[in-house]
Amino acid sequence: MKPTTLTNKNARKFPFVEYQYQASSLENLSGRCTKLSNSFRDISRDYFETEENKDFLSNAAIFMAMLASALIPIAAGASEVIHLVRALPGF
Repeated sequence: MKPTTLTNKNARKFPFVEYQYQASSLENLSGRCTKLSNSFRDISRDYFETEENKDFLSNAAIFMAMLASALIPIAAGASEVIHLVRALPGF
């Protein structure tokens, strides 16, 4: 038995193409929504004046906790290396 298709035989194969389409020109658009900054320093100064002050203490606390959690294993490893070097003959 042959499978039957669910499409209409009289339907178009491809979508209708509008040949009278004209792209819009972008000559009159400025694209500026905010004020322009003169330099990277102005952008960073604006960021630190407005947004960074709100999160500085929490970010500093999280950074210190991450720093401490990274330094503890490094210090323990350095201590064990010192013990190993002392245990070797000739030192």
